[in-house]
Amino acid sequence: MKKQWLFSGLLLSFLLFLSGCEPLTVFDPMGPQAALLKDVIWISIWTMLFVVVVVFIILIYILVKYRSTKTPSDYRPPIVKGNIWVEITTIGIPVLIIVFLSFVSVQSTYEAESVPKQFKDEEPMVIYAASSNWKWHFSYPEEDIETVNYLFLPTDRPVEFRLYSFDAISSFWIPQLAGQKYAMTGMITTLNLTATEEGEMQGRNANFSGEGFAEQTFNVSAVSQKEFDEWVKEVKNTAEPLDEKTFNKLLKPGHLGQKTFSSTHLDFSPPPEEHGEMSEEEMKKEMEQEQSDH
Repeated sequence: MKKQWLFSGLLLSFLLFLSGCEPLTVFDPMGPQAALLKDVIWISIWTMLFVVVVVFIILIYILVKYRSTKTPSDYRPPIVKGNIWVEITTIGIPVLIIVFLSFVSVQSTYEAESVPKQFKDEEPMVIYAASSNWKWHFSYPEEDIETVNYLFLPTDRPVEFRLYSFDAISSFWIPQLAGQKYAMTGMITTLNLTATEEGEMQGRNANFSGEGFAEQTFNVSAVSQKEFDEWVKEVKNTAEPLDEKTFNKLLKPGHLGQKTFSSTHLDFSPPPEEHGEMSEEEMKKEMEQEQSDH
């Protein structure tokens, strides 16, 4: 009776624990890269499940076949020098599994990093995504607008994010659109993605970067090209331009809500060189910023 109560309590605790988990948005993709990564996750899960099931079947078989019996105390089992098929199986199958998963991982990584095949002929829209403690700054150079902590993306158009950071290393992640990519100081990393469905999504910093990183999130709205153009027009007509003084205030550690500007910081605070080296002007600004912080 006590065992039944213990099992029921453990089961209830497990269910309550699961009820507090957030939905697994990686299994609800809204773009081709995320759909590819979802398939890779399922392949890995089914492969690992196959291994676990086979191991438990073999374990149960061995426990039953070689269980203790009423044999004489002086009994000695025959000496077995080895079995070539057992050795081939125990070594060969794990090697085949590793080769298979390695092939899937490498192939999917290259595919996820590139522009989807159906959008190869289209010019991608460039967005600079810069992180600072603890917020995200999104600059649209073509449209000459900037947002903080939210994104508007047109559907069925490839987007090239150019990522970098003003302080700690961050990890840019929109689970329903693509995998994670680091944003670092002094260099740019690129991330290609495309939204093929309209809807609302959530993005975040997936790398620990200080006490406030858990709230370094941003909203993503995937809309039609027409709605995107209307939004850009509205921003240009209603939002204030972004000047250097305002931008420097935004860089100070802390949390902010969503903000919109009718110009970008790229003119007075250009992004780092793509090969990873910082210009003399950037190094000077960083040193002045560190001195002012101290």
